[in-house]
Amino acid sequence: MSPRGARAERARRTPRTIWLVTGAVVLGATGVTAVAVSAGAEDDGRPAGTRPAQAHALALDGEDPKKRELGRTETQLFSLVGVSWEDSLDDFEGTAQIRTRAADGGAWSEWRDLEFDVRAPETGEGGASGVRGASEPLWVGASDAVEARVVAGGEETAVPDALRLDMIDPGVAGRDATQSVAPGRGVVQPQRTTTRKPAPTPTPSTTPTTAAPGTPTASPTGGAGSSPSPSATLEPTPTPTPTPTPTPTSPPESGDPTPPGPSAEPTTAEPGDPSPSVEPSSPPPSPSEDPAGPTTSTEPTPPPTVSPEPSPPGTSAEPSSDPEPGTSPSATATTPSVPPIVSRAGWGADESLVADPPSYLNKVDAVFVHHTAGTNTYDCAESPAIIRAILTYHVKTNGWNDVGYNFFVDKCGTVFEGRAGGVDKPVQGAHTYGFNGYSSGISVLGDFENGGTPSAAAKQAVADVAAWKLGLHGVDPEAKVTLTAAGDTGVWKKGDQATLNTVSGHRDGFATLCPGATLYSALPEIRRAAGASVYAH
Repeated sequence: MSPRGARAERARRTPRTIWLVTGAVVLGATGVTAVAVSAGAEDDGRPAGTRPAQAHALALDGEDPKKRELGRTETQLFSLVGVSWEDSLDDFEGTAQIRTRAADGGAWSEWRDLEFDVRAPETGEGGASGVRGASEPLWVGASDAVEARVVAGGEETAVPDALRLDMIDPGVAGRDATQSVAPGRGVVQPQRTTTRKPAPTPTPSTTPTTAAPGTPTASPTGGAGSSPSPSATLEPTPTPTPTPTPTPTSPPESGDPTPPGPSAEPTTAEPGDPSPSVEPSSPPPSPSEDPAGPTTSTEPTPPPTVSPEPSPPGTSAEPSSDPEPGTSPSATATTPSVPPIVSRAGWGADESLVADPPSYLNKVDAVFVHHTAGTNTYDCAESPAIIRAILTYHVKTNGWNDVGYNFFVDKCGTVFEGRAGGVDKPVQGAHTYGFNGYSSGISVLGDFENGGTPSAAAKQAVADVAAWKLGLHGVDPEAKVTLTAAGDTGVWKKGDQATLNTVSGHRDGFATLCPGATLYSALPEIRRAAGASVYAH
């Protein structure tokens, strides 16, 4: 639901290179014109059997200023759909419903509502030319025909100008089975230390080390619509007496003996790999004997005006050993283990879509939890395709530079890297209007407003990645923080001092139903689990 209230003053739009290529295609005898949007040459050196994501659009024209309809129309293959319009400053007041025909079997779906709680980011990215207003995208599975009806709400409203239906085919990537990721394969597992002061040399334990209690494990579902059967739990369990362990070291140089555990050589997952594990490739380090730990900060850091030197898009799966932008000298002496995170390469991100380098925050003061407002009946093996489709929609439909969220979590508890720039860096996203300058965004695949319930595995994964991400900046996931709203959000006025939980829901900052009733009601449980997480520090 779009927020009701005055629009925030927006800075004059800045020019941006427009690289989208459009062409008209007439579909059958319907007389409806589709605009096909392509990201470049077809011959781009991709492996055989793969194809890039594609975006198609159908103009929703008509004489009635309050209504648009599209009869049953055959289209090119797509799996995700939404509507968009020319001016991102225009709120859409009304309803939009679509129904689709399954490519396999030809059955038509029921009518489904589209959600309108998307706002272009308040940063310069949201003011670039080519940015459009849009609904939330809806994952519908492989489809080859669509029907739509759009009605403006109220006596004085009309449908926005240049209204169109946007359909995304996620394509086929060489790693569409990345969901079958074994520890250390196709996941971000940085092993590094950032020494800022001498630390005592611990004595290695003679007792075999096991993963700390509460470490989640999950298996993908057996088919679409089935519920995951995670073994992860959110109930904190007593922590065993910490045993000092040696400080993790960097991977060995070529020719050095291979350390025990998963292979140090990066290997990408191939189709048919075993079920995913969300256990870390090495046990989390025991608590440091150094009594000087990170100090929780409740003072927000203002958004930077100049971004640090960015990493090239697509390189975030290899975190730098340099200190993070905005890291305080009083931060913890050793960066802790990172939860297993499927890299952008692992889910098949098309890096050619990302035109500009990432921007960075000085500090991550909070995490906002979202849902994708899509379907809950996906199979976890579809998660990479869903994320590729959302990336394509955010870039080609919304006109943003990259996918808006920093992380995704699916119902099997697998965490995926979102926006490029480095999972261990304070990358600025486009997820929570008014608060993008202070926060990281985690989006759970699914709809938790209309009957969906987040799985235990998903909740634990959100808790773990939130605890880790905030801990990198000395922020307690169970604390509160006061942030200055950078725009009128429908909840806060521009300049308001908003006191929020450091792990908040999207609706806490912006007038929306996101992350849905059931996921929002689970946030207190998720905060407690984050505080007790093996990745909290």
